[in-house]
Amino acid sequence: QLETTHDANYIHRYLTGDMTESENRNIGFPWSLQHVNRTLSSVGGTAAAACAVWEEYIRRQEHLQKAANTQQENESIQFLNEDTAHLCWGAHVAGGTHHAFKNYGEGFCIFSDIAVAANVLLQRYSSSSSMNQNSSAVVPLRRILIIDLDVHQGNGNAALFHSNTAVQTFSMHCSANYFSKKEHSDLDVELPIGCDDETYLTTLKYWLDRMEKHRFEEEEDGHKSIDGTWRKQFDLIFYQSGVDVHHQDRLGRLSLTTEGISKRNALVYNFAHRLQCPLVISMGGGYPKGDDWTSILEAHTNVYWESHKFLAENYANVVVGNGNTVAAL
Repeated sequence: QLETTHDANYIHRYLTGDMTESENRNIGFPWSLQHVNRTLSSVGGTAAAACAVWEEYIRRQEHLQKAANTQQENESIQFLNEDTAHLCWGAHVAGGTHHAFKNYGEGFCIFSDIAVAANVLLQRYSSSSSMNQNSSAVVPLRRILIIDLDVHQGNGNAALFHSNTAVQTFSMHCSANYFSKKEHSDLDVELPIGCDDETYLTTLKYWLDRMEKHRFEEEEDGHKSIDGTWRKQFDLIFYQSGVDVHHQDRLGRLSLTTEGISKRNALVYNFAHRLQCPLVISMGGGYPKGDDWTSILEAHTNVYWESHKFLAENYANVVVGNGNTVAAL
């Protein structure tokens, strides 16, 4: 899976401890076998979450197709329909390592878990994948969106997907938090030092609304597919949920409150819901100024708790094809 994204020689050298002192210093961690295992777990967890989400989405679409073909009317169809089938979200309490490049790492990032997960999905489930060719109920995975709201630019992912139209990168970050060369995402939004809740949330809402209304060039014919059915802008969304935008963060230079970050999360969750996109959530940055981790841990925790709450409110007690009740998240 790593080789879908990263250079094979770089992977081998990192796994075997053959990195130079300069490379390890640029990453920010000394090499150790324990950290290798942690790194692999971080990447594997996001990839596993993404695959589980997409496979569940496929299963639900197949169930809806089967029910429609047989004009089946039962309790499962009452709850599971085209307006709720996308509400299969996954979350990994790690990852978000968005400063990793093809053949080097920086900023505490060795491999990009989100990039690897996105490439694995495309490799397995895109229109060229044999896994989809025998399933008329499934729309192949065409386009992925990465929403990166860490205080730092998602520079690694921007570079990794620079010419890949199947993965769109959106990074909203502080204008003064670059620690290496600025890369070019498909959409970069810079925020001023000290940006507060009101400015941040107004800006994010504006750009999410713009993306929701955007029509890609190949779909200017009313955003419809060949068979005339409605097409979504994106099929799946990754959310890098860094909380280093918090005013108590040691490395960030923005001034969001805990409540402001919660409102940020809600904007992303509602955006994914409106676009009917499955969502995969990962962590990001978050570093306390002193020894008190309370505010940072609370902000990290809220990302996951609030996603669970969102699903519980929008998709409670849904019965699916096997007769089981699906809990939120």
